[in-house]
Amino acid sequence: MLASSRGRSRVAEIGTGTGVGAAWIVSALPPEVPFLTAELEPDRAAAARRLFGDDPNVHVLEGDWRETLPPEAPFDLVFFDAAKHVAPEEDAALVHGLLAPGGLVLLDDLTPGRAVADDPVRSAWAALPRVAVSELRVSEREAVLLVALQAL
Repeated sequence: MLASSRGRSRVAEIGTGTGVGAAWIVSALPPEVPFLTAELEPDRAAAARRLFGDDPNVHVLEGDWRETLPPEAPFDLVFFDAAKHVAPEEDAALVHGLLAPGGLVLLDDLTPGRAVADDPVRSAWAALPRVAVSELRVSEREAVLLVALQAL
């Protein structure tokens, strides 16, 4: 749904895996919208590259997203599908810097209902300037955060 929203001009994913989630995102994007996905593991990146080999608007970047995505920014939508608990403050600040004004970040695989003060991931995102953060419960055991950067 977020990928198909009007006004997307550049979309990124952090944590490609083998490309299954990326395929869902790409299927909702208009064909002319560039999609960039970063994967640290070479074998997974290669599998995703094969999956999208015929799509000139999909770019699988092999390596650490902290190095591969910033030169490609800004993005209107970023799906953060990688480890979020290792360095949450640093990662939140870096992803925040990848966003275009009005851009969105979706973070998945979170435990629902945790208080901001008790969760380093939620706390890091809530502390950023000019953002609105909402938790959406997607099942009894899983929630996602939707973070919107205010337009200038």
